[in-house]
Amino acid sequence: MHPSELERWRKRLDKEGSQPAYRLVAELIAEDIDSGRLQPRERLPPLRELAGGLRINYTTAARAYNEAKLRGLIDSHPGSGTFVKGRALSVKPSSGYEMTMNLMIEPAIPTLIERVRDSAISVLAQRDLYSLLRYQAFGGSHHDRVAALQWLDRRLENTTLEQVLICPGIHSALVGLLMQLAAPGQLICVESLVYPGLKAIAAQLGLTLHSLERDSDGPLVRPFEEICKQGQVAVLYINPTIQNPTTTTISLGRREALADVALRYSIPIIEDDAYTMLSEEKIVPIADLAPELTYYVTGTAKCFGPGLRSAFLHAPTKRQAQRSAGALRATSVMSSPLIDALVSEWIIDGTADAMLKAIRNEAIARLALAEKILGRQRIDSAKGAFHLWLKLPKHSNWNPSELAVQLRSHGVSAVASAAFSTDNHPPEALRLCFGGQLTRDGWEERLHYVADIIDQPAYLSSLTM
Repeated sequence: MHPSELERWRKRLDKEGSQPAYRLVAELIAEDIDSGRLQPRERLPPLRELAGGLRINYTTAARAYNEAKLRGLIDSHPGSGTFVKGRALSVKPSSGYEMTMNLMIEPAIPTLIERVRDSAISVLAQRDLYSLLRYQAFGGSHHDRVAALQWLDRRLENTTLEQVLICPGIHSALVGLLMQLAAPGQLICVESLVYPGLKAIAAQLGLTLHSLERDSDGPLVRPFEEICKQGQVAVLYINPTIQNPTTTTISLGRREALADVALRYSIPIIEDDAYTMLSEEKIVPIADLAPELTYYVTGTAKCFGPGLRSAFLHAPTKRQAQRSAGALRATSVMSSPLIDALVSEWIIDGTADAMLKAIRNEAIARLALAEKILGRQRIDSAKGAFHLWLKLPKHSNWNPSELAVQLRSHGVSAVASAAFSTDNHPPEALRLCFGGQLTRDGWEERLHYVADIIDQPAYLSSLTM
């Protein structure tokens, strides 16, 4: 704070002496924060300097800072000094549960929103409503599976209608597949960082996850082959494109090597490709490299939101599709015909493409902000993704779990690496999501807070920005 500002405060104190000096000082701080003269995290004068500059006694200066602190304007820490708090982040009401979920970006494009709404109304207007409220055979109607096949054809080669099942979300599909493919005592090979939902499913079913060491290109091949040799592996689970949480997309060479091991040891593969449609890269799915072993799953929750949960499962054969339908029927009965009808309409009429394009464009813009504010060296990311992997600097004072809690309390959707770890050695990192209700301006505001709290945790850890 410049000495001239203290002089301005002193003149105000001399001029407006009708109220206690300590209260007026607190109001001057508030006015200067509102006007922008005082910026968030700006250091204020020490008490003795404040008292001397304003010509008030030390006790009055201390009362002034205490009053400002009670009003939520400033904060202080022994050894660090007194600092200005910023305005409260504009956090929309949301549950703690949502703050740990990877929510898709919600494009604020009126014409797109209107298009989605009109398409939904058209489905309800044109279809027999009661037919959408009845039970149906598991796997979806012929019409809906044709639409699902159209979606799958964007990634897979040699798809057939008899091998396609529509499921009520990828998570539901994973439950059914693990029940079908693995038994207690067998191993499910996974990366050392994996989708937390899979950990929860395995724990509920009493199944054992075997962690595979990974590098920046995904799971290592040699550890996978070594465990396959022991004969206890039931299935390999892999999330190869824009992986949750690291955003890694496994290279073709690594995919081929993993598929080769699976083929030589006859290990079924669950390929969870939840994020694949967000990428515009030309990607060869593992299902094309080992079609006789791979259960390929993708869905719409990352394109239209978790409220519209629909997944498309392409099984290795018609017979395996029928077996999978039986396992899935036992856990979820069927997918919602109403949701299936909406999804099918949006795929066929192009609304799904328009939504994907809007999500990708906004995700790329938000990622550019993250790279600018946090620095590219700090993050792993992918174009089109709405999450990134934040690596804490060496010698950081932060524990990832504590930092995640701190960030969530300030409106940042952060999850510590421990939630994803399968080897009990989580890295010093967090996943940050920039989707959901968050706006681009809100994301930029939070990014500044993330950068500040990592760089200067000594006094920022208890500030409300």
